[in-house]
Amino acid sequence: MISVYLAKVSKIVAQREGITVVEVESEGEKALALNYDDITGKIEVGDKVYVNRTARLLNLGTGGYDFIVVNLKYSEYDAVGNGHIMKLRYTPFQINVLTMEEQNSPYHTAFEEFESLEDLPVIVGELHSMVAPVALVLKSTNPNLKITYVMTDGGCLPISFSNTVFELKKRGIIDKTVTIGHAFGGDYECVNIYTALIGAKEVLKTDVVIVTMGPGIVGTGTKYGFSGVEQAHIIDATSKLGGKPVLIPRIGFNDKRQRHQGISHHTITVLELCNSSCVLTFPTMEREKEKIIKEQIISNPVFSRFTIEFVESSITKRYIEESGLKLTTMGRNYESEPDFFNACGAAALYVSFKLVRN
Repeated sequence: MISVYLAKVSKIVAQREGITVVEVESEGEKALALNYDDITGKIEVGDKVYVNRTARLLNLGTGGYDFIVVNLKYSEYDAVGNGHIMKLRYTPFQINVLTMEEQNSPYHTAFEEFESLEDLPVIVGELHSMVAPVALVLKSTNPNLKITYVMTDGGCLPISFSNTVFELKKRGIIDKTVTIGHAFGGDYECVNIYTALIGAKEVLKTDVVIVTMGPGIVGTGTKYGFSGVEQAHIIDATSKLGGKPVLIPRIGFNDKRQRHQGISHHTITVLELCNSSCVLTFPTMEREKEKIIKEQIISNPVFSRFTIEFVESSITKRYIEESGLKLTTMGRNYESEPDFFNACGAAALYVSFKLVRN
């Protein structure tokens, strides 16, 4: 279930707040490893460390990294902060955090007094690669928008792993982040999606919320066996609390897997699982592509329960280019999968011009 080896740190490769990329060497073999500084302590060249290489051995999509488990230079390490809510509970790495809603939080009463999200727009996406194009289009069309990103625990758990979030926050495109479930490291922590949405409105006074998992969706090739099914729960939670959920459909035409051609089976499954409704935004496309999408919509009765909007969103390309960010999804950039990115832009444009209160 786990593969751990002893190595020595030979080089500091990169470093930013909360995370350090190092090169480690063991028996003549070198590898890149990630160190979460708040969990396993500050790391330096020469440190002897135990490293988890399980994902690398399985060729999983973690960017080719191993992960530091223990740094032997510490006889003890104490980074206990405020808060009484444990994340990564009952694992060797359980950590305590101060969630927005717990009794010792200065925001506790806001949750007790909450009544409604009052039509707060909540953009829901399956993949972490949807966050940047959505946020870029939102901020480009309305620079004064306050955008909160809520990261679920459907993928990566430490938000510091995300280069995307780091860049978007540094540039002021995303204003605040909230991590929920066992995800951790956001500007604010919450127990679940309900309290994250309440906190975004009542505490952060946000205009728009974007909700996706962190990097690294889990999939099995079966209908229900993927972590993106969480979108149904997020849509229902948003509706229950009085918000306006907008779902980004996962669409594309260059994935070799037939089940992801046109509208992905993941999106269709999520719609089938929803107990409430939402707006589903599609980009306008080339005639043949749009014909395929519309045939999928017409042929499947599940779409009749949702509001379908087609939005001209080709301007998404310009906003991405102006940002200078190298955006990809499943290794494909805008040029090779424009409709995926335009679907993200369509959701952002719909929210910016139809749902945001001026």
